[in-house]
Amino acid sequence: MRDSPVVAAARAQRPALRVPTRRPSKASLRRIGGWTVLVLAGLTMVFPFAWSLSTSLQTTDTLLRVPPQLIPESPTLDGYRGVMEVTPFARMVINSAVVTAVVTTLQIITSALAGYGLARFVFKGRQALLLLYLGTLMVPFQVTIVPLFIGMSRLGWLNTLRALILPMIAGAFGVFLFRQYFSQMPRELEEAAAIDGANPWRTFWSVAFPYARPAAATHGILAFMASWNSFLWPLFVARNEQAMTLPVGLAALHGRYQTDWNLVMAGSVIAVVPVIIVFALVQRHIAAGLLLGGVNR
Repeated sequence: MRDSPVVAAARAQRPALRVPTRRPSKASLRRIGGWTVLVLAGLTMVFPFAWSLSTSLQTTDTLLRVPPQLIPESPTLDGYRGVMEVTPFARMVINSAVVTAVVTTLQIITSALAGYGLARFVFKGRQALLLLYLGTLMVPFQVTIVPLFIGMSRLGWLNTLRALILPMIAGAFGVFLFRQYFSQMPRELEEAAAIDGANPWRTFWSVAFPYARPAAATHGILAFMASWNSFLWPLFVARNEQAMTLPVGLAALHGRYQTDWNLVMAGSVIAVVPVIIVFALVQRHIAAGLLLGGVNR
Protein backbone atom coordinates (compact mmCIF):
# COMPACT_ATOMS: atom_id res chain seq x y z
CA MET A 1 0.00 0.00 0.00
CA ARG A 2 1.50 3.29 -1.12
CA ASP A 3 1.41 6.41 1.08
CA SER A 4 -0.56 9.39 0.04
CA PRO A 5 1.28 12.43 -1.37
CA VAL A 6 0.69 14.36 1.90
CA VAL A 7 2.21 11.61 4.06
CA ALA A 8 5.14 11.19 1.70
CA ALA A 9 5.85 14.93 1.79
CA ALA A 10 5.68 14.97 5.61
CA ARG A 11 8.17 12.09 5.82
CA ALA A 12 10.49 13.83 3.41
CA GLN A 13 10.50 16.99 5.53
CA ARG A 14 11.14 15.06 8.80
CA PRO A 15 14.84 15.25 9.81
CA ALA A 16 16.76 12.01 9.94
CA LEU A 17 17.54 10.58 13.37
CA ARG A 18 21.16 10.96 14.40
CA VAL A 19 22.98 8.59 16.73
CA PRO A 20 24.52 10.72 19.48
CA THR A 21 28.32 10.39 19.73
CA ARG A 22 29.68 10.06 23.25
CA ARG A 23 32.63 12.31 23.89
CA PRO A 24 35.07 11.61 26.70
CA SER A 25 34.52 13.77 29.75
CA LYS A 26 37.11 16.13 31.16
CA ALA A 27 37.60 13.83 34.13
CA SER A 28 38.40 10.90 31.80
CA LEU A 29 40.86 13.01 29.82
CA ARG A 30 42.58 14.12 33.03
CA ARG A 31 42.75 10.52 34.22
CA ILE A 32 44.26 9.35 30.94
CA GLY A 33 46.75 12.23 31.00
CA GLY A 34 47.71 11.47 34.58
CA TRP A 35 48.31 7.78 33.86
CA THR A 36 50.33 8.68 30.78
CA VAL A 37 52.59 10.96 32.80
CA LEU A 38 53.00 8.32 35.54
CA VAL A 39 53.89 5.60 33.02
CA LEU A 40 56.46 7.82 31.31
CA ALA A 41 57.95 8.85 34.66
CA GLY A 42 58.10 5.20 35.76
CA LEU A 43 59.85 4.15 32.57
CA THR A 44 62.31 7.00 32.98
CA MET A 45 63.17 5.84 36.49
CA VAL A 46 63.38 2.15 35.60
CA PHE A 47 65.49 2.61 32.47
CA PRO A 48 68.85 3.31 34.26
CA PHE A 49 68.48 0.13 36.31
CA ALA A 50 67.49 -1.88 33.22
CA TRP A 51 70.51 -0.50 31.36
CA SER A 52 72.81 -1.38 34.27
CA LEU A 53 71.43 -4.91 34.38
CA SER A 54 71.86 -5.28 30.62
CA THR A 55 75.44 -3.99 30.75
CA SER A 56 76.32 -6.33 33.62
CA LEU A 57 75.23 -9.34 31.53
CA GLN A 58 77.42 -8.47 28.53
CA THR A 59 81.09 -8.95 27.72
CA THR A 60 83.54 -6.17 26.99
CA ASP A 61 83.35 -6.86 23.23
CA THR A 62 79.55 -6.62 23.02
CA LEU A 63 79.56 -3.37 24.98
CA LEU A 64 81.35 -1.65 22.11
CA ARG A 65 78.79 -2.55 19.48
CA VAL A 66 76.87 0.19 17.67
CA PRO A 67 73.96 0.50 18.13
CA PRO A 68 74.06 -0.68 21.75
CA GLN A 69 71.93 -3.62 22.83
CA LEU A 70 69.41 -3.28 25.63
CA ILE A 71 68.69 -7.01 25.55
CA PRO A 72 72.00 -8.90 25.23
CA GLU A 73 72.13 -11.65 22.63
CA SER A 74 74.36 -13.91 24.74
CA PRO A 75 73.97 -12.96 28.42
CA THR A 76 76.78 -14.02 30.69
CA LEU A 77 77.65 -13.78 34.37
CA ASP A 78 81.32 -13.04 33.74
CA GLY A 79 80.87 -9.50 35.07
CA TYR A 80 79.64 -10.79 38.42
CA ARG A 81 82.40 -13.35 38.67
CA GLY A 82 84.97 -10.74 37.67
CA VAL A 83 83.94 -8.19 40.29
CA MET A 84 84.25 -10.90 42.95
CA GLU A 85 87.78 -11.73 41.79
CA VAL A 86 89.34 -8.29 41.34
CA THR A 87 88.03 -6.80 44.62
CA PRO A 88 87.26 -8.06 48.13
CA PHE A 89 83.60 -7.64 47.22
CA ALA A 90 82.18 -9.87 49.94
CA ARG A 91 84.09 -7.93 52.60
CA MET A 92 82.82 -4.62 51.27
CA VAL A 93 79.24 -5.86 51.25
CA ILE A 94 79.58 -7.04 54.86
CA ASN A 95 81.08 -3.70 55.92
CA SER A 96 78.27 -1.77 54.24
CA ALA A 97 75.64 -4.05 55.77
CA VAL A 98 77.04 -3.73 59.29
CA VAL A 99 77.48 0.05 59.09
CA THR A 100 74.05 0.57 57.55
CA ALA A 101 72.25 -1.66 60.06
CA VAL A 102 73.88 -0.04 63.09
CA VAL A 103 73.51 3.53 61.82
CA THR A 104 69.86 3.03 60.84
CA THR A 105 68.97 1.44 64.18
CA LEU A 106 70.73 4.10 66.26
CA GLN A 107 69.28 6.93 64.19
CA ILE A 108 65.75 5.63 64.75
CA ILE A 109 66.32 5.29 68.51
CA THR A 110 68.02 8.66 69.05
CA SER A 111 65.56 10.51 66.81
CA ALA A 112 62.55 8.90 68.50
CA LEU A 113 63.84 9.74 71.99
CA ALA A 114 64.62 13.35 71.08
CA GLY A 115 61.36 13.78 69.16
CA TYR A 116 59.30 12.42 72.05
CA GLY A 117 61.03 14.70 74.52
CA LEU A 118 60.45 17.78 72.37
CA ALA A 119 56.82 16.84 71.73
CA ARG A 120 55.67 15.84 75.22
CA PHE A 121 57.92 17.42 77.84
CA VAL A 122 57.50 21.12 78.58
CA PHE A 123 60.68 22.94 79.56
CA LYS A 124 62.15 26.36 79.06
CA GLY A 125 63.73 26.93 75.66
CA ARG A 126 62.07 23.93 74.02
CA GLN A 127 61.14 25.75 70.81
CA ALA A 128 64.50 27.51 70.63
CA LEU A 129 66.26 24.16 71.00
CA LEU A 130 64.13 22.66 68.23
CA LEU A 131 64.82 25.57 65.88
CA LEU A 132 68.54 25.42 66.67
CA TYR A 133 68.59 21.71 66.00
CA LEU A 134 66.70 22.11 62.73
CA GLY A 135 69.11 24.87 61.75
CA THR A 136 71.81 22.23 61.40
CA LEU A 137 69.98 21.00 58.29
CA MET A 138 71.19 24.12 56.50
CA VAL A 139 74.83 23.31 57.23
CA PRO A 140 76.33 21.22 54.39
CA PHE A 141 78.13 18.06 55.41
CA GLN A 142 81.19 19.24 53.49
CA VAL A 143 81.60 21.99 56.10
CA THR A 144 81.81 19.53 59.00
CA ILE A 145 83.84 16.81 57.30
CA VAL A 146 87.23 18.37 58.14
CA PRO A 147 86.69 18.69 61.93
CA LEU A 148 85.13 15.23 61.97
CA PHE A 149 88.14 13.81 60.18
CA ILE A 150 90.51 15.50 62.63
CA GLY A 151 88.52 14.09 65.54
CA MET A 152 88.58 10.56 64.16
CA SER A 153 92.31 10.85 63.46
CA ARG A 154 93.13 11.95 67.01
CA LEU A 155 91.04 9.11 68.39
CA GLY A 156 92.92 6.66 66.18
CA TRP A 157 89.75 5.43 64.53
CA LEU A 158 90.70 5.91 60.89
CA ASN A 159 90.14 2.83 58.72
CA THR A 160 87.74 1.37 61.28
CA LEU A 161 83.99 0.85 61.26
CA ARG A 162 83.66 3.06 64.36
CA ALA A 163 84.63 6.10 62.29
CA LEU A 164 81.87 5.26 59.83
CA ILE A 165 79.18 4.71 62.49
CA LEU A 166 79.53 7.13 65.40
CA PRO A 167 79.37 10.48 63.52
CA MET A 168 76.14 9.36 61.80
CA ILE A 169 74.01 8.07 64.67
CA ALA A 170 71.89 11.24 65.00
CA GLY A 171 70.16 13.55 62.56
CA ALA A 172 67.92 16.61 62.72
CA PHE A 173 65.42 15.41 60.12
CA GLY A 174 64.54 12.31 62.11
CA VAL A 175 64.00 14.35 65.26
CA PHE A 176 61.65 16.69 63.41
CA LEU A 177 59.73 13.78 61.85
CA PHE A 178 59.22 11.98 65.17
CA ARG A 179 58.40 15.22 66.99
CA GLN A 180 55.64 16.01 64.50
CA TYR A 181 54.32 12.46 64.69
CA PHE A 182 54.29 12.31 68.49
CA SER A 183 52.42 15.63 68.54
CA GLN A 184 49.47 13.83 66.88
CA MET A 185 49.37 11.03 69.45
CA PRO A 186 46.32 11.19 71.76
CA ARG A 187 47.33 12.04 75.29
CA GLU A 188 44.72 9.57 76.57
CA LEU A 189 47.12 6.75 75.68
CA GLU A 190 49.82 8.15 77.96
CA GLU A 191 47.31 8.92 80.70
CA ALA A 192 46.06 5.34 80.61
CA ALA A 193 49.65 4.09 80.85
CA ALA A 194 50.30 6.43 83.81
CA ILE A 195 47.19 5.11 85.58
CA ASP A 196 48.56 1.59 85.14
CA GLY A 197 51.75 2.72 86.89
CA ALA A 198 54.07 3.15 83.91
CA ASN A 199 56.87 5.69 84.21
CA PRO A 200 57.81 8.00 81.28
CA TRP A 201 60.47 5.56 80.07
CA ARG A 202 58.05 2.62 80.04
CA THR A 203 55.37 4.79 78.44
CA PHE A 204 57.73 5.67 75.61
CA TRP A 205 58.76 2.11 74.81
CA SER A 206 55.36 0.46 75.36
CA VAL A 207 52.97 3.13 74.05
CA ALA A 208 54.59 5.97 72.12
CA PHE A 209 57.19 4.10 70.09
CA PRO A 210 54.78 1.40 68.82
CA TYR A 211 52.36 4.18 67.89
CA ALA A 212 55.09 5.79 65.76
CA ARG A 213 55.87 2.73 63.64
CA PRO A 214 55.00 4.53 60.36
CA ALA A 215 57.42 7.33 61.25
CA ALA A 216 60.06 4.77 62.22
CA ALA A 217 59.61 2.97 58.89
CA THR A 218 59.84 6.22 56.95
CA HIS A 219 62.94 7.42 58.74
CA GLY A 220 64.42 3.94 58.63
CA ILE A 221 64.27 3.63 54.83
CA LEU A 222 65.66 7.15 54.38
CA ALA A 223 68.49 6.49 56.84
CA PHE A 224 69.15 3.11 55.24
CA MET A 225 69.47 4.60 51.77
CA ALA A 226 71.65 7.48 52.97
CA SER A 227 74.03 5.16 54.84
CA TRP A 228 74.14 2.43 52.20
CA ASN A 229 74.90 4.94 49.43
CA SER A 230 77.25 7.13 51.47
CA PHE A 231 80.44 7.82 49.56
CA LEU A 232 82.20 11.01 50.67
CA TRP A 233 82.70 10.24 54.37
CA PRO A 234 83.82 6.60 53.83
CA LEU A 235 86.18 7.84 51.13
CA PHE A 236 87.94 10.00 53.74
CA VAL A 237 88.13 7.64 56.71
CA ALA A 238 87.99 4.10 55.23
CA ARG A 239 90.61 3.73 52.49
CA ASN A 240 91.78 0.37 53.81
CA GLU A 241 90.19 -2.64 52.10
CA GLN A 242 89.31 -4.12 55.51
CA ALA A 243 87.04 -1.15 56.28
CA MET A 244 86.08 -0.09 52.74
CA THR A 245 82.38 0.10 51.98
CA LEU A 246 80.61 -0.82 48.78
CA PRO A 247 80.32 2.65 47.14
CA VAL A 248 84.03 3.33 47.65
CA GLY A 249 84.91 -0.11 46.32
CA LEU A 250 82.81 0.40 43.19
CA ALA A 251 84.51 3.74 42.57
CA ALA A 252 87.87 1.97 42.77
CA LEU A 253 86.88 -0.15 39.76
CA HIS A 254 87.19 2.87 37.47
CA GLY A 255 90.55 2.69 35.75
CA ARG A 256 92.67 5.64 34.71
CA TYR A 257 92.71 4.72 31.01
CA GLN A 258 90.12 1.97 30.68
CA THR A 259 87.10 0.84 32.69
CA ASP A 260 85.42 -2.57 32.56
CA TRP A 261 81.86 -1.30 32.64
CA ASN A 262 80.35 -4.77 32.89
CA LEU A 263 82.17 -5.23 36.22
CA VAL A 264 81.12 -1.80 37.45
CA MET A 265 77.49 -2.38 36.50
CA ALA A 266 77.50 -5.84 38.04
CA GLY A 267 78.58 -4.34 41.34
CA SER A 268 76.00 -1.58 40.97
CA VAL A 269 73.18 -4.07 40.43
CA ILE A 270 74.22 -5.99 43.55
CA ALA A 271 74.32 -2.72 45.49
CA VAL A 272 70.82 -1.70 44.36
CA VAL A 273 69.08 -4.98 45.22
CA PRO A 274 69.12 -4.52 49.07
CA VAL A 275 67.61 -1.04 48.73
CA ILE A 276 64.77 -2.38 46.58
CA ILE A 277 64.08 -5.21 49.04
CA VAL A 278 64.00 -2.93 52.10
CA PHE A 279 61.81 -0.39 50.34
CA ALA A 280 59.35 -3.11 49.27
CA LEU A 281 59.06 -4.33 52.87
CA VAL A 282 58.26 -0.93 54.43
CA GLN A 283 56.64 0.99 51.59
CA ARG A 284 53.12 0.77 53.07
CA HIS A 285 54.28 2.68 56.15
CA ILE A 286 56.11 5.45 54.30
CA ALA A 287 53.09 7.37 52.99
CA ALA A 288 51.39 7.44 56.38
CA GLY A 289 54.60 8.47 58.11
CA LEU A 290 55.29 11.38 55.77
CA LEU A 291 51.65 12.50 55.77
CA LEU A 292 51.16 12.56 59.53
CA GLY A 293 54.73 13.72 60.16
CA GLY A 294 54.15 16.89 58.18
CA VAL A 295 51.06 17.97 60.14
CA ASN A 296 51.36 19.81 63.41
CA ARG A 297 48.53 20.11 65.86
